[in-house]
Amino acid sequence: MPPPPLTPPTSPAGLRATARIHAVADGRGGTALPLLAGEGPLALRRTRSSSGAEAGVMLVGAMTAPLGGDHLTVEATAGPGARLALASAAATLALPGRSGEPARYDVHLTLEDGASLRWLPEPLVSVRGSDLRVRTRVRLAPTARLVLREEQVLGRTGEAPGLLRSRLTVESGGRPLLDQELACGPGAPGGWDGPAGLAGYRALGQLLVVDPAFAAQPPAAAVLGEFAAVTPLAGPAVLVTALAADALRVRELLDAACRTYGW
Repeated sequence: MPPPPLTPPTSPAGLRATARIHAVADGRGGTALPLLAGEGPLALRRTRSSSGAEAGVMLVGAMTAPLGGDHLTVEATAGPGARLALASAAATLALPGRSGEPARYDVHLTLEDGASLRWLPEPLVSVRGSDLRVRTRVRLAPTARLVLREEQVLGRTGEAPGLLRSRLTVESGGRPLLDQELACGPGAPGGWDGPAGLAGYRALGQLLVVDPAFAAQPPAAAVLGEFAAVTPLAGPAVLVTALAADALRVRELLDAACRTYGW
């Protein structure tokens, strides 16, 4: 009997990986991390924070990701009274994959009563030929505080960008606080790079600060330089958006805003 025909190999599915962080108040004025678990390229390392009450966690890229077809997820919860600072060790490069499928990067942040969380990752670089969809969802208790920074760089030096679609959704006390979406690169809606869009610039970013103290003293709307603005939100919160020729200038603008509105 002849051997059965060989089954052609199927295309491997994209990488799936999740990093999970849970922070709780330790009862001694500090913050403990009963859950700190990473997978694949999402390695987690505890770091020393500038504040003794705050637990620091660094997201370290253990392998190249996200490639097309990959799905990465970061889930972080700060329990009542916990203080957590999350950062990444290096920029994230969105790279093309063999399958032609888009890559996905999801971030889910939950802050309970009296908790505070700082999410300050390094920039996301949209490499030519890549297709990345980023979705960040934040749920806060009314007494929680948040500092969240996002920075995007469209292409490496002298390179056209890939397609980047990013959405940020924030709820405070179960009510919508912010819901906005960004689309840049080939395949994005027309006008994204025009005068009413990025106007030819390739680095952009935003800083969101949610603080119950803003209820009594809300920040005023302001202009920071030529392409940066401060927008108070109902919530209470403030959103700072910045646009520049390079990532260094965007970081300078957002760092200055963080010193003014953050903690």
